[in-house]
Amino acid sequence: MMASKALEDYLKIIYKLEEANETDKGVSTSAIAERLAISQASVSNMLKKLADKELIRYEPYYGVSLSGAGRKVALSMIRKHRILELFLVERLGYQWDEVDEEAEVLEHAISDKLTNRMWEELGRPTEDPHGSPIPDESGEMVEQTATRLADCEAGTNLEVVRIQNRSPEELRYLFSIGLVKGAKVRIQQKAPFNGPISIDVAGAQHPLDYRLAESIFVA
Repeated sequence: MMASKALEDYLKIIYKLEEANETDKGVSTSAIAERLAISQASVSNMLKKLADKELIRYEPYYGVSLSGAGRKVALSMIRKHRILELFLVERLGYQWDEVDEEAEVLEHAISDKLTNRMWEELGRPTEDPHGSPIPDESGEMVEQTATRLADCEAGTNLEVVRIQNRSPEELRYLFSIGLVKGAKVRIQQKAPFNGPISIDVAGAQHPLDYRLAESIFVA
């Protein structure tokens, strides 16, 4: 159904923004433009194409939401991307901060058949290297019950279960301080007004930007 890499990328980004959206409105054009680092006019043009194909619902003053068909395509791309990331780490020895860029390229080229073979080879995993859930063949995912690190109180002992949608540079920093999936963390201090958070990882203290702490999920 989809012939355009750009359309697939838009649907995947809209899905991720919907997932992170905590309001009762759709995803804003400005949020999509910011994520893609392009103009809002360019985004509006593409959204019109997606709406014409009935892949999204686009309402002024409300925002963008995926249709059933659009969600199906988005989940297919996310499945391919996360399986590719895990395969690159588990079978080819990539570091976890290297895999996103490779997977972004490969996800548009591999077939569903190859994706499923890789998934079977990996033992039908339910999470990628960063702890994000992998949709199964029908698009279903294991429901995660986790809390954002930024929402936890000082003095709490925690375990990292997922790191969501971060850049390679941010992932390299987190890796350098040991803040990876499975890491044991203790919040030492939280600055007021969404200021930096001081955390303890393996006996060493590190400052963590509040925005970054919002993308780290713990249990």
